[in-house]
Amino acid sequence: MIKRVTINLNQYLGRINYLSTNCRALIVGFLFINCQLLISAPVSAQDYVRRAPDLDRLTQELFAEIQSDQVPYEDLYETLLQYYQTPINLNTATREELRSLLLLSENQITTLLRHREANGDLLSVYELQSIEGYDLRTINRILPFMSVLSSNLNASRGSLWQRIASEDNNALYLRYERVLQQRRGYTPPTLFQGRPTTRYLGSPDKMLIRYRVSHTKDFSLGFAMEKDAGEPLTWNPKNGQFGADYVSAHLLLQERGRLKTLALGDYQLQFGQGLLLSSGFGVGKGAETITTLRRSSVGVRAYSSLLENAFFRGGAATVQVAPTVQATGFASHKNVDANLQQAQDSLAQFDEFTSGLLYTGFHRTASEIANRHQLAETVGGGNLGYTSRNGNLAVAATGVFTHYGTPLLKRAEPYNRFEFSGKQNLALSLNYSYVWHNLLLFGETARSSGGGLGTVNGLLASLGPTVDAAVLARHYDANFHTIYGNAFGENTRNINETGVYLGLKVRPVARWEVSAYYDQFSFPWLRYRASAPTHGHDALLRLAFAPAKTSLLYVQLRQRLKPRDLPTDGQVRPVPLPGQQLRQSVLMYYNSAPTTFLELRTRVQASRLRDDDGRAWRRGYVLAQDVSYRLNPAVKLTGRYSLFDSDDYDTRQYVYEQDVLLAVSIPALYGQGTRIYGIAEVRVNRAITFWLRYAETRYRYQNTVGTGLETIQGSLRGEVKAQMRVKF
Repeated sequence: MIKRVTINLNQYLGRINYLSTNCRALIVGFLFINCQLLISAPVSAQDYVRRAPDLDRLTQELFAEIQSDQVPYEDLYETLLQYYQTPINLNTATREELRSLLLLSENQITTLLRHREANGDLLSVYELQSIEGYDLRTINRILPFMSVLSSNLNASRGSLWQRIASEDNNALYLRYERVLQQRRGYTPPTLFQGRPTTRYLGSPDKMLIRYRVSHTKDFSLGFAMEKDAGEPLTWNPKNGQFGADYVSAHLLLQERGRLKTLALGDYQLQFGQGLLLSSGFGVGKGAETITTLRRSSVGVRAYSSLLENAFFRGGAATVQVAPTVQATGFASHKNVDANLQQAQDSLAQFDEFTSGLLYTGFHRTASEIANRHQLAETVGGGNLGYTSRNGNLAVAATGVFTHYGTPLLKRAEPYNRFEFSGKQNLALSLNYSYVWHNLLLFGETARSSGGGLGTVNGLLASLGPTVDAAVLARHYDANFHTIYGNAFGENTRNINETGVYLGLKVRPVARWEVSAYYDQFSFPWLRYRASAPTHGHDALLRLAFAPAKTSLLYVQLRQRLKPRDLPTDGQVRPVPLPGQQLRQSVLMYYNSAPTTFLELRTRVQASRLRDDDGRAWRRGYVLAQDVSYRLNPAVKLTGRYSLFDSDDYDTRQYVYEQDVLLAVSIPALYGQGTRIYGIAEVRVNRAITFWLRYAETRYRYQNTVGTGLETIQGSLRGEVKAQMRVKF
């Protein structure tokens, strides 16, 4: 139902009395213009304020993560979508909640809280223009993820079931995708040494059903079912198989008096700096050099993602023990993928064990299905936190106990000497956050049951209206073990690492921004593909210019010295040769919107790689041009044409692509060829929207595409994806 927006001008004029004469004139003029627009065209208040997020541009601005397959892009994307579906209410959001979006500096958060304390609830998101530090660029970035609602809005909306039935944020998604060419895994099996070769047991179709209804600070209810390509549809409730291979469901209730949050089903947890519990926005190093360093204690969150290993399953609750004290308890039990093995030695420590957990989420072949949900995992713990009344000081303690039904035992390799082994692990931590004037001090220190310590501590400083700086130091022992932790670091896990990070952001003049960081790190013990203690560094410099609200231009340089074992060239050596690999990359990006219907994006990125054994440079590059055109309010067309060339797989290029809503695509491009895609978005009516996407990669000088069971005969790989959204 379309609602007509009404504006109480007396409330606005009353608010204006708090502002200076110049700000007062600006806002009165702005309100007059917007009142004329609202009178001439009735629209939904929420739709008018919150347009769909431009995740492609936001990805470029925030992460631009730069040639890496270790970044959890899907988790980042899902977190952004969760914020879009359940936006942060600027009138009730705490300092931690505002931090969690990573789009606001500490100084911007402080000025917003002071403005709210002095003037009461915001009446419109456009009131942000009157707050110090909020320019149009910042406001446009946060608009899709923010709302301005009454602080007691839920109390007047009826019972929970009435609110669910009347909620606008209520939609069902149906998606289908398939690679058009036949892959080896779907051909009839052949005999090899008298035995049939491995093949996928399911069809090449990938299908998804997803439903969610939610409201900010009130409730979230949803489920998701996904079948990956190659997975069979199986109905076996005893083994937890209900047709689709992956099934997830959740119910989240919030703000029920002293009960702040109650989660049943699948959920995520994030406390402190993520040493023990981290979910969602674990960005780490990227184009945003300041705000992405710190993590936020957002506590219990609903889980509606398709990642099959990054969640808890059971129940969690947060209770307001006192006005400044909150307590959270949680319990989780689920079966995870693992390859169980029998000990060959009768004197072995364990009769049955697994060498590690499997995180791919694929169950396509007989061996993958045999590993499905073989290891029972039970996790429990809690968090007790204190936050001062003004929100400037926060201190909390966290405990996490993990138990596995079968022991974990890594392979007997030197680099695995300090890895976790056994059935259970207990980890305890203390974290803090303190705001003093324009400084934010934060950190977390933890100890695991093996005796290992992990600590991360940082400082964010606003040195002036146009200068921000950051320092972060971390140290993780080689025997520090945390299963669901993901604090800041160079490694994908918080283990065997010491480092110091320095970040800087300067806005010398209007529309210009310079960002830089330098990270020095070392690994005191051996690592996989590094047969000796090693060290390295990572540095980035970015110059960005926004000539207009609808355009952005930036140039980015990065250098990374990465320790690894160098090839032996067939020489007989007792161990590989420890060395360094130097990677240098450049990225140039331009985004413009010449008209309200047309948007153009140009991207050029290149990198070169050299080992320190005197070998020649190896290179790779991508040139991509995007065009988006809105034919009318109901139809939008998007396309890209790109050229790529890389000497080998190590110089592959990762390029973020636009996709259907709730999907993410970041292919690795290597070899030589072209990559194109096109998306048509058609809004049939208010309730139904369709997306159709076609993408293809065409290689030169190749007779096959892919490897193993994904091999395609020929030089072309094309894929189609269709999605329908039904809003209730």
